[in-house]
Amino acid sequence: MDLRPVSRRSLLLGAAGVAVAVPVLPAAAQAVPEAGRTPLWQQAARKGIVFGSSIASWQLDETYPALFAREAGLLFTEDDLLWYQLKPTPTAPLNFAPGDQIVAFAEANRQLTIGAHLAWDEGFGDGWTEDDLWGLGKTEARKLLYGVIRAELAHYRGRMNGWIVANEVTDPNDTDNYGFRTNVPWYSTIGPGYIGDSFHLAKDNDPKALRIINEFGFETENEFGDRAEPRRKAFLKAIDRLLDQNVPVQAAGIQGHLLADDFSSKFDERGYRAFLRDLADRGLTILVTELDILDDGLPAEIGPRDRMVADVYRRYLDVTLDEKAVKAVVAFGLTDRYTWLEEDRPREDGAPRRPLAFDSDLHPKPAYAAISHALQYAPERRQLWRLEK
Repeated sequence: MDLRPVSRRSLLLGAAGVAVAVPVLPAAAQAVPEAGRTPLWQQAARKGIVFGSSIASWQLDETYPALFAREAGLLFTEDDLLWYQLKPTPTAPLNFAPGDQIVAFAEANRQLTIGAHLAWDEGFGDGWTEDDLWGLGKTEARKLLYGVIRAELAHYRGRMNGWIVANEVTDPNDTDNYGFRTNVPWYSTIGPGYIGDSFHLAKDNDPKALRIINEFGFETENEFGDRAEPRRKAFLKAIDRLLDQNVPVQAAGIQGHLLADDFSSKFDERGYRAFLRDLADRGLTILVTELDILDDGLPAEIGPRDRMVADVYRRYLDVTLDEKAVKAVVAFGLTDRYTWLEEDRPREDGAPRRPLAFDSDLHPKPAYAAISHALQYAPERRQLWRLEK
């Protein structure tokens, strides 16, 4: 099993200690001239939607923070709270410095925050071996996982608006009778109860923060050949099990890593709408948490590719935002300058990835226009969090 964090680039930069440290300035001091263009977070707020993005401390260069402060109403911690940063080896003390920097940035810019992730089977980095995790006894594993979760919740108590409590814990394959993945070290060592325990810890130690279960692969068949419908069914089955056990799950996070290639014909709009309604009928708030687009299969030429990527955003968000239980749209980055896809999944033709709303020079792209249009025409809903930027 690959125990690396999601982005190899962020691992190398974080582990090497070369993340750029910039002063955390108030949003007003970082203002970007935009010729009167309304920030995305404000466009979303008009419809009761929170718009935000992930960002990491190593991305705080000389120019991107100003754009992020302007456009995002919510900051999703991309990798500053993953274990390769937080606890890089089994014997290392907890290192909250990267997380503190990015949370302080959000607070200085009056942004909401979601912390990611409390329980996940990846993000450990090269300082952890498989035996360090899979070789633990039940008591040792509980002490390790729950100890880190408690410390993390205590450290940021009252400063997070939400937590991804359990990330990628369901699957239609390698699963138990309730849809939970069994090929996870915490499942193997502690048992399936680690998921419910993590939610109870979150409720007990940071009760005001929204508690989220987060998953991917619900829109189309993914690049590995997994179909969306079985993944949707497994997720719902797992949620039903947690709710039956009185586990305090409050929200469903849908990652939204979309595949551009032939999206229009592969996207099952009816099935996806029904899935969102099924989540809402269970009393769950829905958040899109990691929205970006894998542009494999699209031409290398920038103009046509950007238009096709924008069309995917339009089709997806027009359907998703019709469901009023969807309260937030969180992009997995705002600029092509920093995308995990470039490092982890480069295009075969060598063309730079273009998955996000702004290009590497921080100029808005057709993807920006598509997101803006979807927010403008979304139905109004009751706001989950009040923004005071």
